[in-house]
Amino acid sequence: MIGAGGVGGVVAKKCAQNDSVFTELMIASRTKAKCDKIAAEIKEFFPNSKTVVTTAQVDADDVAALVKLIGEYKPKMVINVALPYQDLPIMDACLETGVHYLDTANYEPKDLAKFEYSWQWAYQERFQNAGLMALLGSGFDPGATNVYSAYHAKHHFDEMHYMDIVDCNNGSHGKAFATNFNPEINIREITANGRYWENGAWVETTPLEISQDIYYPRVQTRKSFVLYHEELESLVKHFPTLKRARFWMTFGEQYIKYLSVLETVGMTSIEPIRIKGVDIAPIEFLKAILPAPESLAANYTGQTCIGVQIKGIKDGKPKTHFIYNVCDHAETFKEVQAQGISYTTGVPAMIGAMLMLEGKWMKAGVWNMEQFDPDPFMDAMNKWGLPWHELSDIELVKD
Repeated sequence: MIGAGGVGGVVAKKCAQNDSVFTELMIASRTKAKCDKIAAEIKEFFPNSKTVVTTAQVDADDVAALVKLIGEYKPKMVINVALPYQDLPIMDACLETGVHYLDTANYEPKDLAKFEYSWQWAYQERFQNAGLMALLGSGFDPGATNVYSAYHAKHHFDEMHYMDIVDCNNGSHGKAFATNFNPEINIREITANGRYWENGAWVETTPLEISQDIYYPRVQTRKSFVLYHEELESLVKHFPTLKRARFWMTFGEQYIKYLSVLETVGMTSIEPIRIKGVDIAPIEFLKAILPAPESLAANYTGQTCIGVQIKGIKDGKPKTHFIYNVCDHAETFKEVQAQGISYTTGVPAMIGAMLMLEGKWMKAGVWNMEQFDPDPFMDAMNKWGLPWHELSDIELVKD
């Protein structure tokens, strides 16, 4: 596993719980001390785990260093929970060393606030020819939301027409301003223009332009905003009957206010500026002074609710169906010393890797989550801490 942040801690601990599949695990990161901390917590909190955990230092931008480490350890696969900028170097290293690959977020160039699957889809032939599998986006959104969509298509609809993915964090970490995952990625995502799919084309919106109040079952009604999210790109490709696909996320008024001020004064810019002879992007400085996402876990309260609403046709009749998960921040801290955002990303990464290692999801090439049978993944979510629920013929997201 490459990456030792909040998500990496969850992945490692869930692998340690699942020690019959993950018999050995190496945790590698640029900062080895972070890997050692996770390894120590596994020993402390999961003393009965038989997973043999080792740690290493590696620069995930350095293909040669990755190849050397992977070649020495000889794993079956690499779980990439590093930064999206590092997807391609890690994929290159996997190809060179002959190991399978999994990530939780698609590639994004460091100097361009744009993320899309084209760069990774371009690896399809190389992975097929090498007899290796790359599974893209095995987090929650993307990840579980893609699987929910495939489950809808398999069990509930003959044709899916309208898709709405909804993501609510109704939790509180007690900080005036902090991001729940990597600040640089989080802020770039939110301050970019929104996009949604309608009638065969992308419709672009200004940041946070479209909003509505959405009821999140078992949680609360929250104001939610349309933004672009990467799973939309693969879902509209693989489910061509979709007439519209949107992604909604909640943001509190205080969060939006702080972010607006930071953007206005230039602190969210990715363009480097020179300070005392050093070039630094303002957003990188901002990341350095904001609380690390993993540091928020101890005092986090409240729940997340993430789900997929589909409207379409079943047996010639219109149907609306919603599949969702509710995750409690305090409960995830008790289990794996992490907040719910890290947990909802880390558990699906472990499940995706498990299904690959067990051969249930194994096919040479580069694939998105919805291209596999959803049933084993859905079963595993119930077993490993992310139970899901269903609602029929209740329209939570309005047209």
